[in-house]
Amino acid sequence: MSNQEILFRLESTLLARKDAEAGSSYVASLYAKGLDAVLKKVGEEATEAILAAKSDDAVHLTKEAADLLFHTMVMLAAKNVPLADVLAELERREGTSGLDEKKSRQG
Repeated sequence: MSNQEILFRLESTLLARKDAEAGSSYVASLYAKGLDAVLKKVGEEATEAILAAKSDDAVHLTKEAADLLFHTMVMLAAKNVPLADVLAELERREGTSGLDEKKSRQG
C-alpha cells in the first residue's frame, strides 16, 4: 500500500463520518460541533507541530505533523475540497520557484 493510498482511504473515512452520529466517533463529534471547532483544532495542531519542531525530537514532531495533516484533512472534507485537488495543486507548483509561485498569486 502506498502512502497516497493511505491518504485517500483516510479521506473516504472522513467523508463517511460527516453524516454519522456525533457519538459514533471523534471525527463525527468534531463535525457536529461545526466548522469553527474544526478550524480551531487545525490551529491547535499547527501550534503543537511548531512547538514539537522546536524541541528537536523527531518522533514527537512526526506525531504532531500526523495530527496536523489529519485535522487538515478533516477541514478539507468539511469544506468539500477533495484531496486530489490539493495534490493536483502541489503537482502544478512542482518545479516552480516558490518566489515565482507566490508572485503569481499576488496579481
